[in-house]
Amino acid sequence: MAEIIQFELNGKKVEIPLEKGQTLLWVLRDNFNLTGTKYGCGEGYCGACTVIINGEAVRSCGIAMEDVAGKKITTIEGMSVNGKLHPVQQAFVDHDALQCGFCTPGMIMNAYGLLLKTPHPSREQIIEGMEDNLCRCGAHVRIIEAIESASKVLKV
Repeated sequence: MAEIIQFELNGKKVEIPLEKGQTLLWVLRDNFNLTGTKYGCGEGYCGACTVIINGEAVRSCGIAMEDVAGKKITTIEGMSVNGKLHPVQQAFVDHDALQCGFCTPGMIMNAYGLLLKTPHPSREQIIEGMEDNLCRCGAHVRIIEAIESASKVLKV
């Protein structure tokens, strides 16, 4: 009999049977059809797969399912409420802080994690906090401006 893993996903209690070698990234995409969390490098370097676990931004491609038991996970799909974008999402829209959009969910989740830890970061803290999320399109300045803007309206 397979072990059952229970956790909270975007505010709802969920459970799945544990399969050896499963990572959170693939469970989110394959089992829950939450495809906003992207597969980028598969090594935890690019940030495309970033989610929030218990209030902290983490790379889901390197998280074994055994390690999420009992935890609270938020994906990009769990950020908006009743069709209203989360302030970080809205700031990315308002500042046109995306181009192709592939890295955007991971950028938003990492930015949200940064703002949870440091609600009013300096520009330098934003740059440092976002340094490991990669974007090839070159929207970095607008991303920084979006995070600065979100920090002014976000209530954490």
